[in-house]
Amino acid sequence: MNQELRKIIIYTDGGSRNNPGIAGAGAVIADEKGNVLKEISEFLGVRTNNWAEYQAIILGLQAVKKIFGKEKLKEMEVEVKTDSELVARQLSGKYQIKEESLFPQFIKVWNMRVSDIPNLTLTHIPREKNKKADELANKAMDKGENKQKTTGTLL
Repeated sequence: MNQELRKIIIYTDGGSRNNPGIAGAGAVIADEKGNVLKEISEFLGVRTNNWAEYQAIILGLQAVKKIFGKEKLKEMEVEVKTDSELVARQLSGKYQIKEESLFPQFIKVWNMRVSDIPNLTLTHIPREKNKKADELANKAMDKGENKQKTTGTLL
C-alpha cells in the first residue's frame, strides 16, 4: 500500500425541523489524528431529514475533493461517519431506497464514489459521537429560521 495514503474522516449530519421542514446540513472534515481541516454548515430550505442527511455527505465529499483534488483523493482513504442508519445502509447496499426524493442524492454520492473517491467507506455512528456535525446542522437550521422571521419567506 502507498506510504502516502492518508485517511480523511468526514463526520456528517443533516436535520429537518418538522420533517419536512427547515433543514440544514453540517460536516466536519478531519485527518486520521482528529485534527479538524474544515467545518461546513449549510441551510437547505425546506427538505426532509433523510434528504438533509444525504446532502451533508455530499457537502463533505465535495469539500474533500476541493481540498485534495481528484488525483490525490484516488490514493486516499475517506471514511464518512453518519448517525443516519438509513442513509449508511442505503449507501452500503443493505437497504432499498423507497423515498423518491432520495434517488438523486444517492446517485450524487454514488457517482462521486465511482469517479473521485474509490476508497470511500461509510460508518454508522451513535449520535453522541457526532456532536460537532449536529451543531453545524442546527446552526444552519437556525440561520434559515432567522431568515424566515425577518423576511417572512423561506429561500
